[in-house]
Amino acid sequence: MTVKQGRSVVSPSICQTSSMIDISPREIGFLLGILSGEGHFGGDGRQPHITLRMHSRREGLFRWLETAIPGSRLYGPYNHGGRSYFQWMVRGAVLREELAPLISRHRDLLDGPIAERFDAMCSTYGIGLADPGSP
Repeated sequence: MTVKQGRSVVSPSICQTSSMIDISPREIGFLLGILSGEGHFGGDGRQPHITLRMHSRREGLFRWLETAIPGSRLYGPYNHGGRSYFQWMVRGAVLREELAPLISRHRDLLDGPIAERFDAMCSTYGIGLADPGSP
């Protein structure tokens, strides 16, 4: 398990998503695509979380996620029922203050059911987000 430290925004050409998440618009699209296709927006009853669980052969993707989303956590690889997988999670302040606002700003890229799950997570756990149209 690795927890990365925050990075500052270094270039105005990079999409300034927040104080810690420093990724390009292309990477934002990639992140949203992965989360839309494979991610889970939910919580444990006490706090919200976003999880992604995939086969361990996707380790490179998970290592990128660890770097791209400082404060996220990677668990595994786990071996269960003949399957080997990693699980990546974002929760706590990183989710509330960094990733949820990023997703909210690009919510129009999420399809209906995924947007509904994201909205439900935010509503259930009291994640207040600014108007998606605001900077």
